[in-house]
Amino acid sequence: MRDLGFPTRDRFDWALFICAALIAVVGIVNLYSATSVATSARSELYLNQVYWFVAGGILAVLVASIDYRHIERVGYVLYVVGVVLLVVVLILGRDIRGSARWINIGAFGFQPSEFMKLFLIVALAKYLHGDPKAEGRTLTDLLAPAGLTLVPVLLVLKQPDLGTALILTLIFVSTMGLTRIRWKTAAAIGVALTVSLPLVWYHVLKDYQRQRITSFLNPEEDIQGAGWHAHHARIAIGNGGLFGQGYMKGTQNQYLFIPDQHTDFPFPVFAEDWGFVGSLVLIGLYAFLVLWAVRIASQSRDRFGAVLAVGVGALVFWHAFFNLGMVVGILPVVGVTLPLFSYGGSSVITILVGMGLLMNVSMRRNSNSALHYGTLRS
Repeated sequence: MRDLGFPTRDRFDWALFICAALIAVVGIVNLYSATSVATSARSELYLNQVYWFVAGGILAVLVASIDYRHIERVGYVLYVVGVVLLVVVLILGRDIRGSARWINIGAFGFQPSEFMKLFLIVALAKYLHGDPKAEGRTLTDLLAPAGLTLVPVLLVLKQPDLGTALILTLIFVSTMGLTRIRWKTAAAIGVALTVSLPLVWYHVLKDYQRQRITSFLNPEEDIQGAGWHAHHARIAIGNGGLFGQGYMKGTQNQYLFIPDQHTDFPFPVFAEDWGFVGSLVLIGLYAFLVLWAVRIASQSRDRFGAVLAVGVGALVFWHAFFNLGMVVGILPVVGVTLPLFSYGGSSVITILVGMGLLMNVSMRRNSNSALHYGTLRS
């Protein structure tokens, strides 16, 4: 396979691969610690996670092998498939803890809303690639990409899944941030969002979601209830100290005080085991991954590749931002996974395919070209 006359293997992005692989390996090691004292039904989850990484890795290689311009051609088709799957979830989805987010086919289950994040990124990239508007965008200009985002957001909110709805919305905001938007348009959007907050609070959010927010604003109000997760997560992080209590020796984890320690709350387990220094290294890996995605976007040879890279970078950033923010107590609990770190097949495959898209753009960038994504603002 060749690109621009050079072997693609010579353009393999080792920095991207090594960073993502390090996070994945550390995540599996941490998952073993997080489930070391779990029930027998959950004690082998780390093995399942390895299988998911293998499957996701194979898909990532396939995605990276196909020139991303071919992916652009089916961008809207992928989007429609994602929307259809979200509708199917509302009809056939299995209810787990008050939310219907999964489609089960025999023993296999998957979460379409996870894959919808990538489909939306591809659709928005295709739209911006086909609409090279030079002047500042008005509200009318934003209707089409906003509509592409609003449809899956509303379907996800019906499940309900506030965390994923926020991620989809922020992917839209991040990609639109690459374009020129008139200041009057931005001001109008800000006013509209402010005015809509009461409507969202009373008519969109569920009771348990409002309870999570109020417990965040007043952490001591309901420690035994809605505030339990965040409270013990903060204790675990504090217990870690500078260098941690040692691998698989964190008391908050070993005595099962951290709920969902393998899905939404893996970071407190890691912080208690490895301390501030280990936590800083992990956060540094995520920061490098996001900044590397921006670098790939800056070197992309076309608009579609640039927006694709920024979209994947935004996906990783907002996931990490919300997950780390909720476990340290600066954000309410919204149920967002930590990329390549939390347990879950759909989440792992989604992020790994996203890494495949990044690798795709990176291997086919023209390093001698100008910063193409800057043309989005010209």
